[in-house]
Amino acid sequence: MDNVAVILAAGLGSRMKSKLPKVLHRIAGVPMLTHLIESCVPVFGRIVVVTAHDMAPVAAAAAPHEVIIQHDRHGTADAAKAAIPAFGTGTVTIIYGDNPLLSGATLAALPARLRSNAVALALLATRPPDPGAFGRVVADSGFATRIVEYADASEAQRSIALCNVGGFTAKADDMRRWLGQVGNDNAKGEFYLTDIVAIAHSEGARIAVIEAPWDECRGVNSRAELALAEAAMQARLRHAALAGGVTMTAPDTVFLAADTEIAADTTIEPYVVFGPGVRITGPATIRAFSHLEGCTIGSGAMIGPYARIRPGTRVDESAHVGNFVELKATHLGAGAKVNHLTYLGDATVGTQTNIGAGTITCNYDGLVKHHTSIGQGVFIGSDVALIAPVSIGDGAIIGAGSVITEDVEADALAIARARQVTKPGRANADRRRRKTS
Repeated sequence: MDNVAVILAAGLGSRMKSKLPKVLHRIAGVPMLTHLIESCVPVFGRIVVVTAHDMAPVAAAAAPHEVIIQHDRHGTADAAKAAIPAFGTGTVTIIYGDNPLLSGATLAALPARLRSNAVALALLATRPPDPGAFGRVVADSGFATRIVEYADASEAQRSIALCNVGGFTAKADDMRRWLGQVGNDNAKGEFYLTDIVAIAHSEGARIAVIEAPWDECRGVNSRAELALAEAAMQARLRHAALAGGVTMTAPDTVFLAADTEIAADTTIEPYVVFGPGVRITGPATIRAFSHLEGCTIGSGAMIGPYARIRPGTRVDESAHVGNFVELKATHLGAGAKVNHLTYLGDATVGTQTNIGAGTITCNYDGLVKHHTSIGQGVFIGSDVALIAPVSIGDGAIIGAGSVITEDVEADALAIARARQVTKPGRANADRRRRKTS
């Protein structure tokens, strides 16, 4: 049987005070919409995203799933109606795009509940610590009879603790019929999707309520709520990492991306930030105050403290990246060491090579980026500038303070700096001259 999820993602999100569509604001480095789609993928046979004509980026983020355009914004039921041609003949689950924390297990409970006890409609509800302006779920003998929006609720109804989350599952034909009967006689003059509950109840339908944990049901309508959702997601990701054998000495100070992969027995020290695209393939140590993004870190590697690893970088087994070192699009070979105050960009560094403090690859000429190739077992002294494109052969030694503009062959010693001149006795004479001038 066709099992379709319809995600409503056409809202302007005016309380976000942003030109970016609300569902594209990121949590753990990923748009809210993407989180929800990924939770839906293992549960539903098809996913349909409803957005607006002026939200092309939302349509792009929804790819490769079907996108339907709501031409005029007249409320959530109006958005759901736009998707009616995609309902098919099986079951339809309608959810809101600003509920990024819903898990696959919670979503799967909706169609599962529909298959039992002659239930015609299943809905998600939760009990927030502060119900605030949530719509209230009115129930009788364990089954819902209606949802009352806060603006239309009486004082007695506002005292109800059970609140609407925004997930509804029914057979496609039933959903079409109920949506066709939704009106806009309410305080906002909008077509509320929640009205299908009272309509279904008026037909004698049984409406099951599935209570979901509050931490999954944090909708995002403001920057403050986005921050709370981020905190909830980070707690979830940290818990998963710890359960997977990762040591975090101060978990609350570590920030993970949704796709961060960390091998067991890795140690993460305090105040480490993982951007998208980080893989730690074997036990490694990430020391305090480091920032990693778009990189792969090998077993036995040590990163930081205060290191920045940028996209396109690969740090192989047992390599060291020390304090105030930045790597960008660089492959650091096994056992190589870059321990102090160094920038390597668009570079390849061979195994067992040592890069001295203050070394930089001058990879950008103002127009294009150029590559620096450093061989195996190379020793590069402190304060060296490598002017790309340039190649340093295996086993070469580069003297401290050199500016290298030409290739250096294997096992060569290269020194590129002005010769030192020492003049005995001139220091005192120079000091006397400055005092009398």
